[in-house]
Amino acid sequence: MTKEEFAGYVRDYADTVYRVAFHACGNAADSEDIMQEVLLKLYRAPVEFESREHVRRWVIRVAVNESRKLLASAWFRKSAPLEEYAAALAFQSPEESSLFLAVMALPKKYRTPIYLHYYEGYSVKETAALCGLKESTAQTRLQRAREKLKTLLKTIEEGS
Repeated sequence: MTKEEFAGYVRDYADTVYRVAFHACGNAADSEDIMQEVLLKLYRAPVEFESREHVRRWVIRVAVNESRKLLASAWFRKSAPLEEYAAALAFQSPEESSLFLAVMALPKKYRTPIYLHYYEGYSVKETAALCGLKESTAQTRLQRAREKLKTLLKTIEEGS
């Protein structure tokens, strides 16, 4: 891989890797570390990529794996609360803030599939493959996440 190709991949996929990691671990610093690790692995990858979509899927899969590795570590249990980071974000409307907090309040196993399916636009089958799940499991997680989000957002709306 040439330096120009790698720079193009970084420009195109760094933000996606960061967001996948953030949805998995809910922490900006850890997400940046994961992004850095994934990009380093991409740079050193001995794999010949077939296309840009192959690279995109590869970096997302590595980001999911690195996120899981971090979540399993003892270090992760000593991280900062999500509210500290959410307070630092600038949302254009209160609805965006509410939606962000509702998604981040979901159990960890639902956040990444929700993000990949609705924000990145992957199909259920592709989301399942990227998360290392069976298609039926990914579909169930998406359904349960939607139900939980609906309940959470109704509660927030009624409280306003």
